[in-house]
Amino acid sequence: MKRKTLTFIALSVLVAATSTLSAKTKVIAHRGYWKTDGSAQNSLTSLRKANAIKTYGSELDVWLSTDGVPVVTHDRTITPNKLVIEYTPYAVLKGIKLLNGETVPSLQEYLTVAKQCQDTKLIIELKSHSTPEKETRLAEKVVEMVKLNGLENKVEYIAFSLHMTKELIRLAPKADVFYLNGDLSPQELKAIGCAGLDYHLGVMQKNENWFKEAHDLGLKVNIWTVNTREDMQYCIDKGADFITTDQPELLQTVLKGN
Repeated sequence: MKRKTLTFIALSVLVAATSTLSAKTKVIAHRGYWKTDGSAQNSLTSLRKANAIKTYGSELDVWLSTDGVPVVTHDRTITPNKLVIEYTPYAVLKGIKLLNGETVPSLQEYLTVAKQCQDTKLIIELKSHSTPEKETRLAEKVVEMVKLNGLENKVEYIAFSLHMTKELIRLAPKADVFYLNGDLSPQELKAIGCAGLDYHLGVMQKNENWFKEAHDLGLKVNIWTVNTREDMQYCIDKGADFITTDQPELLQTVLKGN
């Protein structure tokens, strides 16, 4: 009887620990919640839909047009005619249609919608530009716009460029800034002032010790882009604080243990 009781207690503790771990992992919709009817990557609808299902965050990508307007889109070039965003004026970019019929949004349009989204943060990725000077200009503009819109508590920043990452830490010292490139250890990220690492799943699978090292240093761990049940469960089991996914509703289901 005593052995059964001890076994039951041990199992209960394990289940409780697993539930707590899962509950701590938060969902970030990659480029918004776009894999659903009426949506598109980096559209205003994708932000609204991410908020509607109460994801922790909605990720978006920001470039600087040649005339200094931050615009929300992913690739360096954009159709039609493979226009290079950082060498194209906003007047041209703003008329380009997304797959759902919306036009390419400016960051200001995104921030305006974000004010109406009570349940979801913006995870703003500042894209790597052709020169450090352009990256600094973009970082300055974005941080200032976030401040003017009163959204400092609803925004986190991510970047592949180490220069951009350091600029964001300098310009927004109270914000959470994460590095994406995957080439720096948790100790190196701590030294430059990052809130954590935001690395590709493959990078973390090759460096599994970084989960514990990051947490021991007080850093957070985000993993991208995780779209299968198996990979989601792996990240949860390893203690990821955030998972970025194109399948946010599936991840919510996995976190609930279904």
